[in-house]
Amino acid sequence: MIHIVIDLEMNPVNKTFKDVRRFMTDEVIEIGAVMLDDNYKQVGDFQCYVRPQFGEITKHITKLTGITQETVADKPLFPEAFQNFMEWIGTWEMTLYSWSNSDINQLKDECSFKMPDYDINRLERQWKDLQKAFDDRIGLHSSLALKHAIGAMNRDFEGTQHTALADAANTAAILALLQDDEEFFRVMKPVIDLLRPQQLSQSIGDLFPELSKLKFD
Repeated sequence: MIHIVIDLEMNPVNKTFKDVRRFMTDEVIEIGAVMLDDNYKQVGDFQCYVRPQFGEITKHITKLTGITQETVADKPLFPEAFQNFMEWIGTWEMTLYSWSNSDINQLKDECSFKMPDYDINRLERQWKDLQKAFDDRIGLHSSLALKHAIGAMNRDFEGTQHTALADAANTAAILALLQDDEEFFRVMKPVIDLLRPQQLSQSIGDLFPELSKLKFD
């Protein structure tokens, strides 16, 4: 059994494509993933850019991800890029993880529209929402953003946020920590203590500036 942690970057479908937007509002423009073995040690990674079909990269997305229209100009379209990704995995003996279900929902929409013969439901059955697992473990009732989860672990975010491979690698670090209850609760003790009723008067910002607003998404 292998473990695949995936992250997608997306670009909105241009509003002029009204018929397309009935089926999907975004297109994948980058796929990043890391592969972990049975011991949750990284044994490989995957990254590729994807050329969107229904609108050029917006200025907002470029600012957020660093991806420009020139970046993707000669890159494969989604069906080829997705097939390359699945060939990289090379087996169905796997579990896939992402931070929230937004990525699998995107793949469901985009595969249904661009690859209607592909059985995306099979992939979905092997998918786990790591954000929910993390929030449930520490007793949060809201969804914690990836950078805040990393901050709560007293780690620096490795790489650049909103680049698919870096996001996947940081998510994989959380997945690995979740496998060891003793270590998880040791690392997360300041946050867990803060969630106890007698501690709620203390500002979370005093412990973790990154979490000061508790901006959940």
